Amino acid sequence: MTARTDRIDQLIRQELGEILARDVRDPRIGFATVTDVETAPDLSHARVWVSVIGQPAERDAALEGLRHAMPFVRRELASRLRLRRVPELHVRLDDTAERGTRVLRLLSELEAGGAPETTAEAGESLPTPVPRVAREGDASEEPPPPSAAPPERRASARRGSGRGRRGSGERRGREHRR
Repeated sequence: MTARTDRIDQLIRQELGEILARDVRDPRIGFATVTDVETAPDLSHARVWVSVIGQPAERDAALEGLRHAMPFVRRELASRLRLRRVPELHVRLDDTAERGTRVLRLLSELEAGGAPETTAEAGESLPTPVPRVAREGDASEEPPPPSAAPPERRASARRGSGRGRRGSGERRGREHRR
């Protein structure tokens, strides 16, 4: 993506968050957070990635509520942003938190010595923090002793060569033109 579309993505994400928090009054939406926006280069379409906390049925209802509110949200964006064309918004569920939760659960099961469970628990959307128990064979938490640092390269060995220095030719050229 270009720097312009990246800036527009960020601006749309911020404004969408504010509009959803303050102006949209649909109770189905609940705890929805806009996590990312991906705009097409011609600004005709934008994917809006949304993370929703709750059970799968609540997530589906929130997505349906968001899809229903998108024409209103698009009009609000048009009044707030200085864009010639406000993209058509397509809502997608962002499930990275759920995948992260599953990975953490699998790691904790492997650490405990059990076989990891391959089925995902329905409805789990955020990890539950668990204190870490020290086990035999774990690395100590003391910092490792300092080792011999690699020898530093001297920058002075390169001076005067004139090659590879950015702008060296430009400086000579400007001085010559004066």
